[in-house]
Amino acid sequence: MRLATFRHRGARRSGVVSGDALHPLPGDLTALIREGPEALGAAARAALRDPGTVPVPEAGLLSPVDPPTVRDFVAFEEHVEGVRKSVDGVGGVPGAWYDAPAFYFTNPYAVVGTGADIAVPPGCSALDFELEVAAVIGVEGSDLAPERAGAHIAGYTVLNDWSARDLQSAEMKVGLGPAKGKDFATTLGPWLVTPDELEPYRDSDGFLRLGMTVSVNGVEIGRDLLSNMGWPFEELVAYASRGTAVRPGDVLGSGTCGNGGCLAELWGRDGTGEPPPLQPGDTVTMTVDGIGTISNTVVAGADPIPLARARRRDRARPATG
Repeated sequence: MRLATFRHRGARRSGVVSGDALHPLPGDLTALIREGPEALGAAARAALRDPGTVPVPEAGLLSPVDPPTVRDFVAFEEHVEGVRKSVDGVGGVPGAWYDAPAFYFTNPYAVVGTGADIAVPPGCSALDFELEVAAVIGVEGSDLAPERAGAHIAGYTVLNDWSARDLQSAEMKVGLGPAKGKDFATTLGPWLVTPDELEPYRDSDGFLRLGMTVSVNGVEIGRDLLSNMGWPFEELVAYASRGTAVRPGDVLGSGTCGNGGCLAELWGRDGTGEPPPLQPGDTVTMTVDGIGTISNTVVAGADPIPLARARRRDRARPATG
């Protein structure tokens, strides 16, 4: 099934996608996911029997879920090779990358759907896209083994991890990873595709062999396969659940694919700065086999409100006794 969240005639709704029609669901998709796969499946089957539909072209597609958390992994070796050189000037892949699937937390309040305008973040002059696929958790679990983790995935969606590369490069010198460079926008969409729909794409090693492409203003920039990930999604879910819990609605991004999955990878490989950073008016379109297409247009953003540099202070200590 393909499950969507959309706006129609001023109301926010959820529905099952069938062809070019949306069959409305009774309630919010994220809430239905929390009720469990059996309840979600029953609601979807009932919706498909209802003749009342909304044409997809008339609906404003939103992010399929409102995630409580967004973990974004870095699971493509080729991406690490290129973007590391671009961001911090160091080539190669860190040895620690091979040990475990690293991730960072990004801003769940900045999640948008396909068609939304993306404002250039304040102070950014090197705006970039990142082509990814995300898994959405459907069943809570902790300390999951990889062979059990797949049953905890509700579905998959396309993810664009928008990045302010100049802000990111400066802040990562502090050693805490990206923050404001990733804080402003993440696109999810166009809908959530349940795992059974993608099983025909699974290869003999357990990876989903999905073609992925990204273009800017109709010109293709990158093309890769999701199966080039270093770990399948089941292992990402297992690692994310280690020592904690993954819960319904949580989003786990694959990380950016290689072969032009973002501009920074290309900048790091050839050193020319081409293609140039995104500018207002640019439209970024991403398509993943078996899932669908998302597209967003960049618009001008606000100027940064100046902040003073850190004040150097005398290191006084609290009184004792």
